[in-house]
Amino acid sequence: MRITRLTTYNVPPRWVFLKVETDEGIVGWGEPVIEGRADTVIAAVKELSDYLIGKDPAQIEDLWNVMYRGGFYRGGPILMSAIAGIDQALWDIKGKALGVPVHQLLGGRCRDRIRAYSWVGGDRPGDVADAARAEQARGFGAIKMNGAQELQIVDSYEKVDAILETIGAVRDAVGPHMGIAVDFHGRVQRPMAKVLVRELEQFRLMFIEEPVLSENHEALAEIARYTNTPIALGERLFSRWDFKPILAAGHVDIIQPDLSHAGGISECRKIAAMAEAYDVALAPHCPLGPIALAACLQLDAVSHNAFIQEQSVGIHYNQGADLLDYVINKETFRAQDGCLPLPQGPGLGVEIDEAFLASMARKAPHWHNPVWRHADGSVAEW
Repeated sequence: MRITRLTTYNVPPRWVFLKVETDEGIVGWGEPVIEGRADTVIAAVKELSDYLIGKDPAQIEDLWNVMYRGGFYRGGPILMSAIAGIDQALWDIKGKALGVPVHQLLGGRCRDRIRAYSWVGGDRPGDVADAARAEQARGFGAIKMNGAQELQIVDSYEKVDAILETIGAVRDAVGPHMGIAVDFHGRVQRPMAKVLVRELEQFRLMFIEEPVLSENHEALAEIARYTNTPIALGERLFSRWDFKPILAAGHVDIIQPDLSHAGGISECRKIAAMAEAYDVALAPHCPLGPIALAACLQLDAVSHNAFIQEQSVGIHYNQGADLLDYVINKETFRAQDGCLPLPQGPGLGVEIDEAFLASMARKAPHWHNPVWRHADGSVAEW
């Protein structure tokens, strides 16, 4: 079998799908994207295709290393996202060729399903609380929410109080035992992170995500002294080498590699194993589309330290199309009692509606995240 063609589709709301074709008619699907840099990743996929056309798609490890090491410069969000989507598609092809799910090729599943969480949002505490109740009514036992708007490096207790009001309203709405994860989104720096994590202890959170940016991970040693809440991080790390110092430092409880950003299934399997050796949990980052979610579920199936999976059905980013709109086998990706089933179909187990995909590719988005500014006019983290 040989690879004959790679085709990318830029589709709403902010995703890129990749179709890898072979001379035997078997097709693999991947999702290579960095949100807001779709065109750049598409260009990287095109460049990498020079290494792939005419090659045997079954040689995944060798092709991965050629793409990663063959160009001298390596790593970073663009290259690793392009490799990630290609890697997903290669595993999809291999599973389909052998008639088994990818997780069977990775040693077989160690669980039957994976707990999932849903996103909630809103402009006022009451709105967020109502959204949280709605997800609880749908059967979810865990939710995630943004924990802060823009904060300057040292900011006011007025903003701290507003954050506490919102998270407190959610805790009151869902009761004491529902999992609540709070995402600081890298908007907070060390001085304010110390204040916030201490104040948030009262809400018994499931985890706090990105209390500081990954590049400031040395601050976690100090921040961790102010909280017993698990700290999560990793959506902006792109390889096992990026995760190595984080794990070695020992101040992160949960890692969140993104299978569309961090080298795909091949790389994230290695990252997950590294984390397990450090007694660190796995919760793959996935506010993306159905192919990315299918890849995450294959990793969840074989990773003993996986405990929960992000998924984007109904997320506030999904304007113009939602995850299930692109999928024929929708039931495979519907949460049941707050858990996602593991796909049992061959390959990734996702069946893409190509007619719908083609129609949406004609509406290619040009999505960029907003640029925020502080009151003094300086740029704020989004």
